[in-house]
Amino acid sequence: MKAIINGKIILEDCILDTGVVIFDKNIKSIISTENFKRTSNDNIEIIDAKGNFVSPGFIDIHIHGAGGHDAMDGTLEDLNVISKSISEHGITGFLPTTMTMDKTKIHVALDAVKTAMNSTLTGAKVLGAHMEGPFISEKYKGAQKKDYILKPNIDFIKGYEEVIKIITLAPEEDEDFKFIKWIKANTNITLSIGHTNADYSTAMEAIKNGITHATHMFNAMTPLNHREPGVVGAIMKSFVSAELIADKIHVNPAIFQILVDVKGKDELVLISDSMRAACMEDGISELGGQKVFVKNNSARLEDGTLAGSILTLEKAVKNVYENTSLKLYEAVALASSNPSKEINIYKHKGSITQGKDADMVIFDKNFNVIQTIVEGNIVYTKLEP
Repeated sequence: MKAIINGKIILEDCILDTGVVIFDKNIKSIISTENFKRTSNDNIEIIDAKGNFVSPGFIDIHIHGAGGHDAMDGTLEDLNVISKSISEHGITGFLPTTMTMDKTKIHVALDAVKTAMNSTLTGAKVLGAHMEGPFISEKYKGAQKKDYILKPNIDFIKGYEEVIKIITLAPEEDEDFKFIKWIKANTNITLSIGHTNADYSTAMEAIKNGITHATHMFNAMTPLNHREPGVVGAIMKSFVSAELIADKIHVNPAIFQILVDVKGKDELVLISDSMRAACMEDGISELGGQKVFVKNNSARLEDGTLAGSILTLEKAVKNVYENTSLKLYEAVALASSNPSKEINIYKHKGSITQGKDADMVIFDKNFNVIQTIVEGNIVYTKLEP
């Protein structure tokens, strides 16, 4: 049994300036400091947060890689390096995200994710996979290769229904929305609109038929125009949840507050969309078989196209907190409870609540991560004893 003392505990609706979190694999209780002092604590390992914030662990539902490795590398070892690298930035769970590549290569990556879901890694837990493509629009392919783009195909995902948690697709490529309807009726997979050339009416019809999520809003989709609202307009009009890459490069920070006002804090999810160069020095990297240049906090193809990001979620939370009216616990929810709800694991993860998994991160007032705890195990720490 462990106990975190002297921390400011971030709950879903407030911050407790004093209190103690008692946990093993799960959170056992949150009690007052006075009550904790009155009980026998001889067999409890004490973690002194030293006045820093104790937050639910961050969950990244759209991340390609980090630490020099990518989900498409396709091995448990690669996923373990990513897991360890991002745990140092407060991430306790993630969805390794595939790209538009050869079918066999995607399946190899999904097989590795399936193995990782049932393995104990050295950092963040693999919660499933996000399949970004190959069912996308060539016009809005972004940094994905057009050679491997396909029409939505049920057989492509057969056997992986329990592994895949999110599928990003362009609904205009799905004839009569047959794929969307089948996924909605037969699986628990979250369907996300993204990399799409759909117009407003097509997007709204797709949402009516089963789309509930939007991949990196504003990026790789038809924009908002006063005569043609596009996919962005459809997302704003509907109750679809929206991913946001809050690195201040993919989306101007002035938009953050507008998005909060229009969508509301419960329908926004912070993601990194990071690629293998995340958590590393600037230089030349790779994404989906394409050369990527990493410099000045951005990752771009040779033609200047943004190629994912090198963002980490604690920075995303900080950027949103500093550029909106959100309270700290509300900004944290965008990277914890909100993503957990999107992939249907809120019952077990996403908040510091009695009975849930003990996934927590301790960070200071500048959002520097000091300790990361995954299911009760300390996987990263800079705390002095």
